[in-house]
Amino acid sequence: MRTAYRVETVRAAERALLARLPEGTLMSRAAAGLAAACARLLTTAPGRPADRPTRTARLYGARVALLVGSGDNGGDALYAGARLARRGAAVTAVLLAPDRAHGAGLAALRRAGGRVLTPERSSSVSSLLRSADLVVDGIVGIGGRGGLRPDAAHLAQRVAEAGVPVVAVDLPSGIDPDTGEVNGPAVRARLTVSFGTLKPGLLVDPARDRTGEVHLVDIGLGPELPPVPELAALERADVVALLPRPAAESDKYRRGVVGVAAGSARYPGAAVLCVAGALHGGAGAVRYAGPAADPVLARYPETLVSSGSPHRAGRVQSWVVGPGLGEEPAARETVADVLATEVPVLVDADGLRALDPGRLRSREAPTLLTPHAGEAAALLGTSRERVESARLAAVRELSRRYGATVLLKGSTTLIAGPDPREPVRVNLTGTPWLATAGSGDVLSGLAGSLLAAGLSPLDAASAGAWLHGLAGTLAATPPSATTVAAALPRAWAHVTGTRSGTGTGTPGGTGEGPALPSLPSSAFPLS
Repeated sequence: MRTAYRVETVRAAERALLARLPEGTLMSRAAAGLAAACARLLTTAPGRPADRPTRTARLYGARVALLVGSGDNGGDALYAGARLARRGAAVTAVLLAPDRAHGAGLAALRRAGGRVLTPERSSSVSSLLRSADLVVDGIVGIGGRGGLRPDAAHLAQRVAEAGVPVVAVDLPSGIDPDTGEVNGPAVRARLTVSFGTLKPGLLVDPARDRTGEVHLVDIGLGPELPPVPELAALERADVVALLPRPAAESDKYRRGVVGVAAGSARYPGAAVLCVAGALHGGAGAVRYAGPAADPVLARYPETLVSSGSPHRAGRVQSWVVGPGLGEEPAARETVADVLATEVPVLVDADGLRALDPGRLRSREAPTLLTPHAGEAAALLGTSRERVESARLAAVRELSRRYGATVLLKGSTTLIAGPDPREPVRVNLTGTPWLATAGSGDVLSGLAGSLLAAGLSPLDAASAGAWLHGLAGTLAATPPSATTVAAALPRAWAHVTGTRSGTGTGTPGGTGEGPALPSLPSSAFPLS
């Protein structure tokens, strides 16, 4: 599992480690990792625009521009620039605050043959950026808050206009490291080199959209970090450990039965898609209660259907309620009927309308809410824009207010449990193509099925989002909700190491399967 820590936690860990190490050791480790990452980018993927290819795919003679602010972040950039200069790169530092630049780092760069400019030399800086093969963003470190100041923002804009690939030092300047918020101008990086541990802002949009690929450099911080992070992201091995697998003596009831209360005369497809996700979620059976029984049976004859109220449908281990219910009074009655049961309940889409926080908090069984940003905004009484700009704060507040686990869907899917001491989980799989009608209905059925199979709401939501994201990547482009649901067995096969459709193999095994694309989590390799 990948983890991310808040700045104050990182600072405390750094202080503890610095007390045991010779002066300058941490900065030396960071600079070495940063220089190595820059060298790899220069020698393997220069990334210049097609009409301005780099003259050489090698480090010697490469033109590197350092954007250097005050403090240690600028020092990391300067020391890394010195290492690159010693290997033959032509390195020039642009000092945004010459009187506060890191003195030892600046001296190291000059000894290695590097040059120094200030933004006042506008024509020289413009010429540098137009000819650079790489820009290193060392303007602001993890101590920065808010957008870039005008001089730095102007410089970042000139870099963007030049089309030069940018490597960010620890995080792109201008993003909030703890929340992922972007409150003003910010750098957009091709590669971000983070030191010691990931920071939440690297994993949460809108900041994540500016980080590019992320490399984590080990500087020895791990033993000093607390066991509980601010943010955690499941990896394949974590998902393998969570997914239900039937034993030899299992039957459909022991595997769990999920109830689906979804769809209406106007939206029968929502019921079909929700059932599709549920059938591929690991539970032994799916009971459907609602007015779309005929289309559900026509598509999935294995479904156990009932046209009456959910509480008359038969025994289940979890319920999914909401997708496609519409706004009729009967929809609220269905939601109330489901919430009155004593099993875990997932509430989505139309089921989220006018939810009573007190009613949810009084339930003895757990509840999982799965809103998108617009629905979350309605639940919080705020704007969609505010939710999207502060996703981490929004999912925490939803969970606290409603006493439920909350999966906030979107460009970054976040899952928060009602215990504020637990880390928020972030999902790293998926594709923007999943923003398609009905995709959320499939996810609701999938996560509800995992609830029925015995997973906690936090684990069911996390594993469900991971599988759903992978299925979206595997489905033919452009995917529809139907093709995403159809790709779920391939996603299971990829995760569990089995051949799709055979049920063979063991968790984490090496069973053969179809050729699959690399997962987005591979964008976070250790360096």
